[in-house]
Amino acid sequence: MSPLIEQILQHKSVSFVGMEKNTGKTECLNYVLRELYKTDKKIAVTSIGIDGERVDQVTETHKPEIELAKGTIFVTSEKHYKERRPTSNILNVSTHGSTLGRLVTAQALQRGKAIISGPSSTGKLKQLLSEMDTYNVDITLVDGALSRKSFGAPTVTESLILSTGAALSPHLPELIRKTQFTTRLIHLPKYDIGNSAALTDINNGLWAQDSDGLWHDLEIPSTLLLDKYKDRLFKYGQTFYVGGIITDKILDYLRIQPHIEQTVLVAKDFTKIFAGIDTVNAFLKKGGRLFVLFAAQLLAVCVNPTSPSGYTLKSTVLRDKLSEALQLPVYDVMTL
Repeated sequence: MSPLIEQILQHKSVSFVGMEKNTGKTECLNYVLRELYKTDKKIAVTSIGIDGERVDQVTETHKPEIELAKGTIFVTSEKHYKERRPTSNILNVSTHGSTLGRLVTAQALQRGKAIISGPSSTGKLKQLLSEMDTYNVDITLVDGALSRKSFGAPTVTESLILSTGAALSPHLPELIRKTQFTTRLIHLPKYDIGNSAALTDINNGLWAQDSDGLWHDLEIPSTLLLDKYKDRLFKYGQTFYVGGIITDKILDYLRIQPHIEQTVLVAKDFTKIFAGIDTVNAFLKKGGRLFVLFAAQLLAVCVNPTSPSGYTLKSTVLRDKLSEALQLPVYDVMTL
């Protein structure tokens, strides 16, 4: 058994996040599924968004499908459940749905491949994960959507696997730089918001914490509209919670303010930070501090040394250099 699988077996849920399309996220998931099928663990698989298509809808390149073994629990939309290949037994149909229909929870009765399109929000994903205990599931694997990050799924699951590779950049130093930045965001420290747990359900706007630890709505709808509401920003102090996304704009503005070293900026989780590498580094270098409400546990990094354009990095060099830079286990599942 590989060290990667040994790590995964210590967790109830794992999400798979790709730095970019074609970085091998689904290949990594399929490898993990194949190895877990060799154990006596009961496995479930779902997705944030849609995954498992045979052809990428954006790049029109071939995509690996999700491979299900007999006995696997899987959650997908009604539309894609009808297109599944393995015969399966329906366990539950949700009362809520999306444009793809309601969510179907089923168990594969034979080996086969399927398109997995699970919950569209982290709240629904969290509920789904808790429901897996009903079916005596030992480990639930969550495949991220087509985007670079999987919309908070990494902070709903216990742990995550990050995928990167030549599709992100064929230039090794740049690939390492970008991946290192993302892992730095994943490892941001967790902020204690005290008894204001209601903030965790807020997904937009800016809030400020006063000297007594109380949080106040600044009535600033978004960091994108900061220019219009700058006069409200420092009304209660210099500790802020951003319910939506953190952008270059707010980091650049805060960085040039007096007493920047007293400024604390809190994001919901690392997937909400959309600022660039140089902007984040400049903010932190000036003394600003960055935290998250929900921290993610990064177990390992998987790599795909080949890009869709045909450019290929040497797998051993990529793994060694990246592992050295990240101080994390790095795997190419095609060589395991």
